[in-house]
Amino acid sequence: MASLHVFDGLVARCQGLQRVPFAVVAPTTDVALSGAFSAASSGLIEPILVGDENRIRGLAAELDIDLSKVRLVDAPDELEAANRAVALCREGSARGLMKGALHTDTLMHAVLDPKGGLKTTRRVSHVFVIDAPAYPRPLLVTDAAINIYPTLEEKVDILKNAIELAHALGIPTPNVAILSAIETVSPKIESTVDAAALCKMADRRQITGAVLDGPLAFDTAVSAEAAAIKQLVSPVAGVADILLVPDLESGNMLAKQLEYLGGAELAGVVLGARVPIVLTSRSDSARARLASCAVAVLRAAAE
Repeated sequence: MASLHVFDGLVARCQGLQRVPFAVVAPTTDVALSGAFSAASSGLIEPILVGDENRIRGLAAELDIDLSKVRLVDAPDELEAANRAVALCREGSARGLMKGALHTDTLMHAVLDPKGGLKTTRRVSHVFVIDAPAYPRPLLVTDAAINIYPTLEEKVDILKNAIELAHALGIPTPNVAILSAIETVSPKIESTVDAAALCKMADRRQITGAVLDGPLAFDTAVSAEAAAIKQLVSPVAGVADILLVPDLESGNMLAKQLEYLGGAELAGVVLGARVPIVLTSRSDSARARLASCAVAVLRAAAE
């Protein structure tokens, strides 16, 4: 089995870029605080720490982290920390958000607030960037974290977010596989009908910047051998860069299976808001956390 390779390349692409100011929301655990400073020491971000100042300073002292050159914005609780971090992004002081020790729902509530949030005309969606040892290129899976059962219209936004991220990661014309269980269009399987519609929208240039094909099953999307056995002719089969999944359940299971059974590592970012948002998990490795920051930095730099 090949070794992991994608994440190191993402971090390397950030070298030479100016550090991007990121508001780190509620960095009140050792993992959250040390993760932010690992990204800073790697030259990726300029952290702005937003949360309970006393707790952050106490934790920093325990971890031997120097806060003398770091901006710290005091906020008494999670909700206030999220609101103040979002405000920093609205005013331009920060160009990205990083989740610390708070619930994702609390952070996203502040981000999606109609009055003071970071909404745009584009729907917000999540993209996993996957470093899989058996696959020779970065693999983007969307949406496996935010949109539960997206409509065709919502899938258009989800796809556009992912295509723009692929461009930012150095993939000029990504191959998009629109996943389903089969490769033929069946009115009984809605995801196949959506796939056909999305491909026709690409033909009519309603979706640009990528090569689309679907419906494709997972095996034909990532394996040219499987496509050949099925006698499937497709410019995307076996060389997919983006996997557009039918719904959150299938996408989440796919990503986690690659991680826990396939030896892959996952980085993730939320797109479609005014700034990219890093949603880290307590189970993320230090390498995956750093890669998530690199993905968000590259997306912010592309703006």
